[in-house]
Amino acid sequence: MQNIKPATAPQVNDFHILYLHGFLSSPQSSKARQTRVMCEQLGLAGQLLIPSMYQGPQQTILQLEQLISSVPKHRLGVIGSSLGGFYATWLAEKYDIPAVLINPAVRPDELLDTYLGEHRNYYSDHMHLVTRKHLSELRGLYRPCIRHSENFLVLLQKGDQVLDYQQAVSRFGRTRCIIHDGGDHSYQNYAAELPNIIAFLQSRIESSER
Repeated sequence: MQNIKPATAPQVNDFHILYLHGFLSSPQSSKARQTRVMCEQLGLAGQLLIPSMYQGPQQTILQLEQLISSVPKHRLGVIGSSLGGFYATWLAEKYDIPAVLINPAVRPDELLDTYLGEHRNYYSDHMHLVTRKHLSELRGLYRPCIRHSENFLVLLQKGDQVLDYQQAVSRFGRTRCIIHDGGDHSYQNYAAELPNIIAFLQSRIESSER
């Protein structure tokens, strides 16, 4: 399938993790909660950031940049799911930080073209408005070339009913991807992947400090 296996056991260390949820999701999603539980078990609860992202793309990027301005970026790793994976890619490339992407959106401007209008958040009564301006902002945030491919670990499930996993393979390269048969867009068995996810982030952070 592919050859990335960050199998070292995670160790408690002074590094921060930023978890970015997907479109219409929230910090109360299953993956966000599972990430929180794992970080609590590792003694990293105080170093986990899970923001609510309810604004348009440009405002979301400003929100995220302001959020991470208070932490040492050389000690920061990002986990991004779906649309959160798109934002995680932008941050990882700009700041040269590691990122693990879960069924990431590669060209959300094309996907959300069919979502123009209002949509209710899956976890709250918040209404998300998708406009043509938002699609333009997403196009502006797309980075045609990945400069720091070594910073990425991409987890994909072929059964994703929302996104074509092959787009992510083409963008990041098969050697950066772990591809599973079956599954779905929410990414089944995410909790079982968390030790390797955190170990990968930590290994990249430690590698950059050498």
